[in-house]
Amino acid sequence: MNISRAREILKNNISNNLFIHSIGVEEMALRLAVTYGVNGEKASLAALLHDYGKIFSNDRLYRIALENDLVDDITLQEPALLHAPVGAWLLQWELGIDDEEILEAVKMHTTGIAGMSLLAKIIYLADYIEPGRTCPGAKEIREVAFSDLERALLGAVNLTIKYVLEREKIVHPNSISFRNSLVLSLRKNNQELQGYEAY
Repeated sequence: MNISRAREILKNNISNNLFIHSIGVEEMALRLAVTYGVNGEKASLAALLHDYGKIFSNDRLYRIALENDLVDDITLQEPALLHAPVGAWLLQWELGIDDEEILEAVKMHTTGIAGMSLLAKIIYLADYIEPGRTCPGAKEIREVAFSDLERALLGAVNLTIKYVLEREKIVHPNSISFRNSLVLSLRKNNQELQGYEAY
């Protein structure tokens, strides 16, 4: 799978708004990849295809998840989470993408998880701060992203958890583990957390 083919697949199968979002995530992921020394081609492919699962209906994603035992019970209860893990599975089995880092980045881009790769962290963050995003804190996190990746990630995951809680949805345990791992890492490095724990 090359980048041109990935763009073509998206252009022909998703809405214009989602295509623009995916291009924005690619742009931001490439910039972050250069900053943090990650392979640019992998960053482009993972960013472009991170929402590949959204091509399919929630009902189809649910069926694929059940038939292939892809997700936990919490993910099955929150349809908005299905497109990431099922999308990663579809990338492998429909498009032949077998790069584990790319698949992990797509699979974890909605919840995050402790211990994920640098590429996965970049895709998670790029999805939150791509140029079209106007969600709370995106501008401020964008300003930090190129100097302190973990601090920017903590801001993004805090705001994501806050958004989920305000809507009385289920917070996935992976998001909690991801947040806690970032807090512990920043504490270990004696970095000041004030302003980020408060989001």
